[in-house]
This record gives sequence, C-alpha cells and structure tokens, in this order.
Amino acid sequence: MRRFGLVILLGLFSMTWNAFCGNTAAEQRFLSVRGTDIIAPNGKPYHIKGTNLGNWLNPEGYMFGFSRAASPSEINRMFCQMVGPEFTANFWKKFKDNYITRDDIRFIASTGSNTIRLPFNYKLFTDEDYMGLTSAQDGFARIDSVVGWCREFGLHLILDMHDAPGGQTGDNIDDSYGYPWLFFSEGCQNQFCSIWKSIARHYADEPVVLGYELLNEPIATYFTDKEEINKHLLPLYQRATEEIRAIDANHIILWGGAQWNSAFAPLSADTYPANVMFTCHRYGGEATKAAIGDFIAFRDKTGLPMYMGELGHNTDKWMSDFVSVLDGNNIGWTFWPYKKIENSSFVGFGAPENWKLVKDFSEAPRGTFGEVRNARPDQALARKAMCDLLDSVCFRNCTIQTNYIKAIGLKTK
Repeated sequence: MRRFGLVILLGLFSMTWNAFCGNTAAEQRFLSVRGTDIIAPNGKPYHIKGTNLGNWLNPEGYMFGFSRAASPSEINRMFCQMVGPEFTANFWKKFKDNYITRDDIRFIASTGSNTIRLPFNYKLFTDEDYMGLTSAQDGFARIDSVVGWCREFGLHLILDMHDAPGGQTGDNIDDSYGYPWLFFSEGCQNQFCSIWKSIARHYADEPVVLGYELLNEPIATYFTDKEEINKHLLPLYQRATEEIRAIDANHIILWGGAQWNSAFAPLSADTYPANVMFTCHRYGGEATKAAIGDFIAFRDKTGLPMYMGELGHNTDKWMSDFVSVLDGNNIGWTFWPYKKIENSSFVGFGAPENWKLVKDFSEAPRGTFGEVRNARPDQALARKAMCDLLDSVCFRNCTIQTNYIKAIGLKTK
C-alpha cells in the first residue's frame, strides 16, 4: 500500500513539475513560442535561418526569365497556347519531380540552414486544374516528400499558403484576378479555412513542421481602399487560427502583415492566441536596424516573435549587412528564393538552347487568337527547349552561387 502511495506521489510530482516548466510531451517534440523567442524541443532558443522553395509549387514568371507571363495561371496559359495542353500538363508533372528533390534538401542542410519555407498554391489541395492535374491533386504527396527529406537532414519546414482562394494580395503573387477577393467572399474564406484544417489534420503530429503561415503578403499597396481591406485581415486570421487549433494544438501559426507583410498595425489586438508569431518581408531599402524599426517595435509591443520570411535579390554586401541586423535583433530569416534561372539564389539553373523562343512567345502580344497564331514558334524547337529545361533544373545541373551563400552567413563545401 505504501509503495502504491509512493507511486502516486511521484506521479503527481512529475505532473506538477512538467506543468511548472511548461515541458509537456508535445512541447518536447515541437517548436513553440515563448515570449519573443521560438523555443526548440531541447528548451533552447531557435533562430530561423534558411531559404524558400519558391517556384516549385507556385511558379513565378521571372524565375523562368519571363515578365509578361508572371503568375502560375498566366504561365500555364502561355505554355498551352505555345505547345498545347497535353504537352504542358506532362511538363508540369515532370517539373514537380525534378525541381526539388532529396539532393536539393541535402544541399540546403549542408549550408548550415535549419529551416525551409515552402510556398504552395491552395489548388494543390482541391480538384481544380493546376500544374498538370485536374483532379486528385498531389499537394500532400509533394509536401510529404519534403517532410521526409527534412527529417532525414535535420531541417524544419514552414508551410506557406502563397496563393489563397479568391486571392489575398491582388497581384501576380497570389495567382488571382487583380484584387484580394478573399476578404469579401464568404465562400473563399470557408474554403481557405477548410484547406488549412485539412493540412492541420494531416500534419498535427509531425514535429518536422515548424508552423503554418496562413497567408503570404496579403493586400498589396496599390489599392486606394487598402485601409478598408486591412480591417478584414485580423478577423480572418483569428477565425482560421481557432479552427486549426480545434484540430492541432502543437504547431506555431504565423500571421503576416498587410501590404507585402510590412504593415502590422492592422494586426493589433488586446490578446493573441497561444503559439502565434508574426512574419515580415523586406526587399531593398537600407540594411539597418532603423529600416526595420516598425517590425521590431511591433514585436516588442506584442511580446511575440518576428521572423523575416522573405528578403534577397540584392548585392552581397546588402544581404550580409541585413543578416547582421536581423541576427542582432533576434529576427530569423529565410532568403528568397532557393533556386531560379541564372542567379540571385542559393543555386541557379541555366537557360537551355532555344529558350529564347519560349521567352519571345511569352512576351509577344497574345490578346487575340490571331496574335497567338502569329507568335507561336516552331513546335519541335519549343518542345525541346521545355524538355531541356526539365533537365537544367535538376540539382546536378545547377550552379551553386557560392558568393551569395557566403554573403548571408552560411557555408559552402
């Protein structure tokens, strides 16, 4: 009897100690928020440093060398006009196979990175026409592969909904119709929350996933009514967070500011849900603490972490100076992007022979069927160029941008 009582006392002591230390089994496996820090499972602060897998599951025209065909749907339409829908669908399937592989994730880990941000289009979790599939989309299969590779090489993963139903930005970035219709459509908001619940249900017990970034760069700067649109951002974040939390209490949830993840006043609140943090972006400007003073002030006011989800496309000195500023002010970072055509990334791929034919078609007037016919290049050459690109993007054929990697404080072999 005495032994039984001792066991009970020890059990109660263990429960009390764990509660006092905030050291539950879940917290020991998952990263979490404590004040303005992210805390690793070992109890130490976790400083995010890494890159973005942009262009893989949300293609962007400039990463192929295009300017007019900027968004995923515009690129897809251009390819279909040039070489037909069947060839285009097969191209996208192979592109997804080749663009990011185990070799890429292994290389990212070798640089000393600890985190990857993975942008995705919501259509990857629907039966909408997207990247070669018109039903049974492969979003979970694609992300699961990265989760497995990240587990193998000791990396964490942030899942970023880059393109939301209806569009959250109103520019090419969200692959929408030129306005952030998400904030004015109950149906789009319901779908947005439903997809996040499906993702949370799938990854609720996966510690490789650092967290869920609900929206990328909501509400562009261009709209005269942006201040009115901004009012809808916080309520949508709050709703989605609450619905995710009913399924998944383990993962951090990331809220991005309005106007390219730069305006945080619209996210001011009296209280915030547990395990929430903020994410900002910055391209250009001075690489100084003063330049990100607003981000730091909001972080300190709320007492929650701030993380720079995107930066880059600048000189080596600017990037080096900015990393020093971010590191010195406890703001983690993931540079954009990991891979693109030619340069300004961790690795670059070369334009294959006759890729100029594809680029010229992408830039040509295609507003009428007659213009499409007149601009269409030789089929054999265009198709070969697209097939050759699928080989160019493979890691084994990419060029490691050594100076870029060193400039942001990471290492090369």
